[in-house]
Amino acid sequence: MDSKTFVYVTYIRTTPERLWQALTEPAFTERYWGVRLESDWAEGSPLAWTQAGVTVAGPEQVVLVSQPHRRLAYTWHTFTPAWAESVGLGEDVRARIAAERRSSVAFAVEPRGEQVKLTLTHDFDPAGVVHALCTEGWPPVLSSLKTLLETGEPLPSP
Repeated sequence: MDSKTFVYVTYIRTTPERLWQALTEPAFTERYWGVRLESDWAEGSPLAWTQAGVTVAGPEQVVLVSQPHRRLAYTWHTFTPAWAESVGLGEDVRARIAAERRSSVAFAVEPRGEQVKLTLTHDFDPAGVVHALCTEGWPPVLSSLKTLLETGEPLPSP
């Protein structure tokens, strides 16, 4: 086995178009995730990740798949010292995760009547620790996304 994979499925009362908007518009992602994702969302395009006032971008941080309202995939962000400091991660942990094979995340969007089935698949380095960090983080992020789309407000920050 050459990877660890995290899969999360949720059903959201929304449309594929509105969910796509929530996954790709920086102001939207910032509301439920605290992260601004900026790209033109074409396959192969760069993706900038801004969190806690720090922007991370680089040649390996790209959109892998972009099928509007159906499927989106991109490589995970680079773990820079500035990013780690901004989120309170020690240099020892940052160095370990920066040495791992870069992970990728994919979102599958499937209409189901008045709701949409969202399947997140995040693929990780099998020997790494990023898996444990992200699998703890994805459920609250996706719950906040669902709440925002269904009620107009994200979940409060913990």
